[in-house]
Amino acid sequence: MAPTSPTDTDADLPRGAGLLARIIGHVTHLAAVAGVMLALVLIADLSLVHAGIGFLALAVVILALPQPTTVITETVTVPAVRTDGRAEYRRMADALAEPCLLLDARSLVLHANPPALTQFPSLKSGVPIAFALRHPSLLSAIDEVVETGAPLSIELNRSVPTESIHKVDISRIGPEDGSSPIVVLTLRDRTEERRVDAMRSDFIANASHELRTPLTSLVGFIDTLLGPAANDPAARARFLGIMQAQAARMSKLIDDLLSLSRIEMRQHMRPRGQVDVGALLAQVREGLQTQAKAAALSIEIKTPETPVVVTGEREELYEVFENLLDNAIKYGEGGGSVEIAVGPAEGRHGFDYSVTITDHGPGIAAEHVPRLTERFYRVDAESSRKKKGTGLGLAIVKHILTRHRGQLAIRSTPGEGTQVEVLLVR
Repeated sequence: MAPTSPTDTDADLPRGAGLLARIIGHVTHLAAVAGVMLALVLIADLSLVHAGIGFLALAVVILALPQPTTVITETVTVPAVRTDGRAEYRRMADALAEPCLLLDARSLVLHANPPALTQFPSLKSGVPIAFALRHPSLLSAIDEVVETGAPLSIELNRSVPTESIHKVDISRIGPEDGSSPIVVLTLRDRTEERRVDAMRSDFIANASHELRTPLTSLVGFIDTLLGPAANDPAARARFLGIMQAQAARMSKLIDDLLSLSRIEMRQHMRPRGQVDVGALLAQVREGLQTQAKAAALSIEIKTPETPVVVTGEREELYEVFENLLDNAIKYGEGGGSVEIAVGPAEGRHGFDYSVTITDHGPGIAAEHVPRLTERFYRVDAESSRKKKGTGLGLAIVKHILTRHRGQLAIRSTPGEGTQVEVLLVR
């Protein structure tokens, strides 16, 4: 606390203190004047009348004059609150659900929020970002943002340890008050988005191709019937039979596309009905008996004595087992039989019942098995078309089972056959 210079005002004093100071000052001056007048009376033989008149005159003058007062004030210095801007930025970064990094002007990592550390474990404070994200275009963009201050967005493609795609937004904060700038990086994972886009593009291309093939065939036969074969009954009968088969193929493909679309739209809705699995399988077998006899196959079903009842939608589960049994008949031809077994899902955590469908056909090579549920994926495209397959059956099965909280497992050995397992919950 430091005293200030005296002032000629008592505005800084309380009202009572200022008045008292003035009264004391006046009394002091009047006492001095009275002393002077008394001395003149005694020394200069001044009459008391003249001394009284002089005293009154001087008293009036003294009372009329302003009296200086000394005011002492104190100045209290309050220290300014200093905020750590970097700490605030760290808290903001930690509040984000997406990876966020704070760098200094030299591209050293100042802070990485938890999502960033999860996706990029090699990130460490005080270490150049290039040690964790070795991508020339990213490092170049960071340098440009530091130099110009203009924000940039780039796409970061990584193949190690796994393939990933991120959109990186880069911006600069500061410098303020002479401090060094901070570079902020936010990363948005677009891997799944790009995968879905690629699947959608492939789906459209494959669907167009699958529809174009029979359509081209139909157009060709129509042109032939209208031209050279217009008056040829034998050719007309043969061509009409082929056209009917191609039209049926197109119809089946469109039905499967619509079925897949319908299932995807209802993916988030859990079924609530109750389905007797044994009775459902018997109905599916009945519907495919003609096809099984044509392939010289018998269909055997083994179920527990107690009915196996699961939560599900009957029509959709019928479609699941119809697709799987249809495949077993088509590709198990010559194997003698197809066995269906229903029982508890022993050792399969989270599931209650297991339905296995086993054929004894040529089997499937191991490299094809993981892709069998992809749309339009075929091990042998030409063979599949001859067997009137659309390439969508197992994709439909997978989506239906996902909606029913179930799972599909496929095991196959070339030369021995294929076993498909459906896992279900109560």
